[in-house]
Amino acid sequence: MATPLSDPSPSSLRTVAVVGLGTMGTGIAEVLAKAGREVVGIDISEAQAAKCVAALESSTARGVERGRLTEQDRAEILARVRTSTDLRAAADADLVIEVAPESYEVKHQIFRELDGIVRPETILATGTNALSVTRLAADSARPERVLGLHFFAPAPAMRLVEVVSSVLTAPGAVTAVTNLALDLGKEPVAVGDRPGFVADGLLFGYLNQAAAMYEAKYASREDIDAAMRLGCGLPMGPLALLDLIGVDTARTVLEAMYAASRDRLHAPAPILKQLSEAGLTGRKAGRGFYTYEAPGSGTVVRDALTPLEGGSQAAGRAVQSVGVAGSGTMASGIAEVFAKAGYEVVLAARSAEKAQAAKARIGKSLSRSVDRGRLTAEAAAGILDLITPTGTYDDFAGVDLAVEAVAEDLEVKRQLFATLDKVCKPGAVLATTTSSLPVIACARATSRPQDVIGMHFFNPAPAMKLVEVVRTVLTADDVHSTVREVCGRIKKHAVDCGDRAGFIVNALLFPYLNNAIKMVQEHYASLDDIDAAMKLGGGYPMGPFELLDVVGLDVSLAIEKVLHREFRDPGLAPAPLLEHLVAAGCLGRKTGRGFREYAKR
Repeated sequence: MATPLSDPSPSSLRTVAVVGLGTMGTGIAEVLAKAGREVVGIDISEAQAAKCVAALESSTARGVERGRLTEQDRAEILARVRTSTDLRAAADADLVIEVAPESYEVKHQIFRELDGIVRPETILATGTNALSVTRLAADSARPERVLGLHFFAPAPAMRLVEVVSSVLTAPGAVTAVTNLALDLGKEPVAVGDRPGFVADGLLFGYLNQAAAMYEAKYASREDIDAAMRLGCGLPMGPLALLDLIGVDTARTVLEAMYAASRDRLHAPAPILKQLSEAGLTGRKAGRGFYTYEAPGSGTVVRDALTPLEGGSQAAGRAVQSVGVAGSGTMASGIAEVFAKAGYEVVLAARSAEKAQAAKARIGKSLSRSVDRGRLTAEAAAGILDLITPTGTYDDFAGVDLAVEAVAEDLEVKRQLFATLDKVCKPGAVLATTTSSLPVIACARATSRPQDVIGMHFFNPAPAMKLVEVVRTVLTADDVHSTVREVCGRIKKHAVDCGDRAGFIVNALLFPYLNNAIKMVQEHYASLDDIDAAMKLGGGYPMGPFELLDVVGLDVSLAIEKVLHREFRDPGLAPAPLLEHLVAAGCLGRKTGRGFREYAKR
């Protein structure tokens, strides 16, 4: 009969055994020892155990150098850690955390042996992020005392810990381990047992889509990574992150996710198998999606796929003046960007009053820059003087580049492009800022489709560095070169992509957001835990529900529908919960309620 868990306080877990002393096991051992726990590090390899001790000595020495530890602190931490190659060293542990290789066979063997070694009240935790905690627990003699404890790398720095319950786990075990995580200075989130849990469950689907996008030659690895860093504020691009995690590890996690979900978005992109089987597993091998200076190095070096500086572009067309069509936030932001770069800007709206209001908005934005010391008053006045507001598109007759930033409605845009075709001079480049509509449909509304291209700015345009440059099958080479040159002059980072729904950023971002909604819809985890998991475990500047409420649930639903219609993948169908909230008028911050409620302004 199982011993009841009578004391769920962190002090009940004083001695902790860590089985598997690789990078993660060593990091967990360090976190535990620093928090005053007695740590028994166990690894079948004497060399690995010695490497763990050396890493702890080195890490604590750096702590002393940086003033974070005293020499006495360091000595006490190191004294609390002992290592062994014998699993029987875990006999007195209150908690055992295994971080052995991701293999049921290996983990089952460890748990079976531990059943005959540890005390009846000892809690057994697996550090898996890909295998079923329930399956591991069911094979144990004490399934109610088995749970998942998923730390993130590097364990000393990353605050997130996912505490994973199976249907067999006793609540007392969950409470004891949750309290321990808090005592370690971590942020525990409670999740159920499914492959990837919360953070990796959302992260690896996104990484897989990025790998598939690259494999399809839709965009270069550099452009995919730059787009997600600059467009979403992520610390790393998805392909660089795959190299850091390990291409083989990602493939293992995705295989487990796909086996559980049968969602095609989780089916590992074939390139992950090709790279894994070739031994090109990322940084640890010195080569994955990128090539590195040496195995284990994070320094990327040039290879055959690295783009040449400046490329081999055709010469672009001269651009002196720019027309911006629209009067909303995006149109005024784009006009401000061009004027700051010294272009003469014609800002056209449906009426002279709307155009004047848009220019006034730009004036306020420039005034804020003056107040913050980023511009002088003279410079701001000079920028504003470059902008001519007008209520007629006839004033675009002399512009070299016309940029459309009107409502995201295909018929509205087609009518505008038909007008631009009539009023703009021959050779003028016509650009749409659409984020989800086909650029070719705008191009076909003109008699000069070769002059039409997509320039997708991100909001707010003055602050966001990214522009997705979208070529159609008819866009002329010199038009593409022109827009790339203009992006350089306005100090934006241009990434190239083809004319398909979502381009790079939205095609990768919105399936991730949709999957987060499905997690809540299925009562798998709470809004707060999912947001915390992605910020703390994935380095995202905002959690998915924070972001959805900022973007607008109606906008998000429209983009999800476009992606689903384009790719016909059942996994891209908008989550019903999103559709229900939009139908109820809960659109996010702009209405005061979305996934969360907001105070009225």
